[in-house]
Amino acid sequence: MTPLEGRTALVTGATGALGAAIAHAGAHAGARLLVSGRQPDALAALARTLSTQHRADVVAAPCDLSSGDEVRKLADAAHARFGGLDILVNAAAVLGPIGPSWDNDPTEWDRTVHITLCAAVQLCQRCLPLMPLAGGRGKIINISGGGATSPRPGFSAYAAAKTALVRFSETLAAELGERPIDVNCVAPGFVKSAMTRAVIEAGPARAGRDEYEKAVATADAATDDAPRAAALCVFLASAAGDGITGRLISAHWDPWALLGEHRADLQGTDVYTLRRILPRDRGFEGDPS
Repeated sequence: MTPLEGRTALVTGATGALGAAIAHAGAHAGARLLVSGRQPDALAALARTLSTQHRADVVAAPCDLSSGDEVRKLADAAHARFGGLDILVNAAAVLGPIGPSWDNDPTEWDRTVHITLCAAVQLCQRCLPLMPLAGGRGKIINISGGGATSPRPGFSAYAAAKTALVRFSETLAAELGERPIDVNCVAPGFVKSAMTRAVIEAGPARAGRDEYEKAVATADAATDDAPRAAALCVFLASAAGDGITGRLISAHWDPWALLGEHRADLQGTDVYTLRRILPRDRGFEGDPS
């Protein structure tokens, strides 16, 4: 039996590099898929490939996540086609304006936050009543990104949206409590994508030398972290990830394959969460806290 056999998943941003990798991994693991993206032709081609390559039950649902009405219709499509939903993966995002915050176009800043954060929140709200479909555990996986755990100069809209998405995910997990729904964030690592190209095209003057060089290195590398991030999503979506919730897990850096052995130890701790660092955490002398 495959890890996601009989499970139904909605993957947004499926025509992007990471979203497509997640969709392929989910289909290979046996999931029935509703894939979403803004480009109908590319989405239809992806659905055909998934169906042929993995013999998967796949439905393509084009969606502009900047529209609240289309977000509602996307959730309705999951209910109409599959009768419910087991897994939601919010992989859709836009990088937004690059450069100092004071130079950013306010409209583009707002659009970045709306698609990257607000649309994901709205989908969680719409999809929660559909979970879990078959008496198992519902799974929500929100994709984090650069800037969620430390400042990312030149990418303020994207960083702010991803940071808020992580805190929302932690909050939602706490609100759900003992209900059979796990909510986690995945930090995907280095992925060759349209965002990588956008950073390179912006150049070091706007993106910053460090961001530019990392983007060039990612683009030039033989492989990237997309397969590992997709595998982590499958792990969290499967029974192996049951009970792991409210965490931000790095596909690149964390030993996530072993987390199932420590799920009980994680709960009630701040491991793999956002937090404020206190002086004593860094060994400062005379720490009044």
